[in-house]
Amino acid sequence: MKIAIMQPYIFPYIGYFQLINLVDTFVFYDDVNFINKGWINRNNILVNGKPNLITIPLKEASQNKLINQIEILNDGKWQNKFLKTIEQTYKKSSQFQTVFPLIEEIITQKESNISKNIFHSTKLICDYLSIKTKLIPSSTIYQNTHLKAQERILDICIQEKANHYINPQGGIELYDRSFFENKNIQLSFLKSSPTEYPQFSNTFVPYLSIIDVLMFNEKTTVHNHLVSFELI
Repeated sequence: MKIAIMQPYIFPYIGYFQLINLVDTFVFYDDVNFINKGWINRNNILVNGKPNLITIPLKEASQNKLINQIEILNDGKWQNKFLKTIEQTYKKSSQFQTVFPLIEEIITQKESNISKNIFHSTKLICDYLSIKTKLIPSSTIYQNTHLKAQERILDICIQEKANHYINPQGGIELYDRSFFENKNIQLSFLKSSPTEYPQFSNTFVPYLSIIDVLMFNEKTTVHNHLVSFELI
């Protein structure tokens, strides 16, 4: 059984969904400390041919709080601005009429907890792409916050009876293969390949939010992109 464990990110790049699609169980690691200016509540879209940050505003966000303790600032204003930015940017893209209602449903949901909001958002995108992976917030089940670093990751693998843990290649320096292999768990790293597709008439800008991928690609093409990676 293959498992991946990642912090929750809003509208992450396609490599995140490659990882979800690859495994049997995907754990949202939401009972760890929030990271200021990270990717939990923001990502990049294409504006005038360049990456541009889109952000969900948060209420009293702090690195002294866990991700699942952070609330969205629901002032009734940012949602309209967010959707207007998406509409102005992508209204001429080939998949706008299909994808914009999905983005609108995600942005107008009533859930104010950022972890639960992202969980629901990711589930909706997975449903759209017919990804059947089991999604689990770590805060709801494992009761192992006393453990640290890879010991905690290993414990989640054991609790889920996983025999293969897969992490993005950025974690190569963080994890010790022998530490996992001693518990009969294979450790692999996903190296996402650059996924090029037409973005209007612009020079291609890689690693943008999944929003960009969905706006320019039919579902069948996205499915091809989901398997464009290497396991190392």
